Amino acid sequence: MTPKYAVKFDNLEFGWHSQIPILTIDDWAIETGKRVFLQGSSGSGKSTLLNIIAGILPAPCGKVHVFGTQLNTLKQYKRDRFRANHIGVIFQQFNLIPYLSVAENIQLGAQFADRHKRGTSPCINTLCDQLQLDTALLHRQTTQLSIGQQQRIAIARALYNQPQLIIADEPTSALDSDNRDQFIELLLKQSQQSQATVLFVSHDKSLAHHFDDSVQIQDINHAH
Repeated sequence: MTPKYAVKFDNLEFGWHSQIPILTIDDWAIETGKRVFLQGSSGSGKSTLLNIIAGILPAPCGKVHVFGTQLNTLKQYKRDRFRANHIGVIFQQFNLIPYLSVAENIQLGAQFADRHKRGTSPCINTLCDQLQLDTALLHRQTTQLSIGQQQRIAIARALYNQPQLIIADEPTSALDSDNRDQFIELLLKQSQQSQATVLFVSHDKSLAHHFDDSVQIQDINHAH
């Protein structure tokens, strides 16, 4: 049975090295299947919040549930495995590895997933076709590609393990308006086909209309 909430926080508190907390979230949840836009100014804790949800950072206080699993009680390697199996991440600068081919970049996350999960990954050619990415590019290095092509590779890598949750951290901040809108449309189209929950983070309020719900980080974060 699919959990009602993709993400659920209870009394979360996070600070760096025992300093004053930068995140204090009493109660916040994202319903499974929703496409949520999270907006906040620079330094408001958006990226820290995403890293906690992705299991990159453990929260020492409170509970962080992702699809019913309490992430912040798991050891690091188990959080990494959970992320590979259930979460796709699109980074601000795409974080494509320049010395790997396009195909190797797309398939990178599968190396960390469980064997049964790897076995269900879509054919890479099918994924490229859905994203209008020419399969002739699969053996090239990513540095040889345009920004638009790199966008598609970043989406393909995030989708390759068929994640239940897609996290996008300011992925359009360096793009012009045409590339930005195209990127969001591609991402949302693919996430809808796979019925994935989406958490899209940006400081740009004008993007909110693309999403089901819009949240201001200051409305859920009570840290001072």
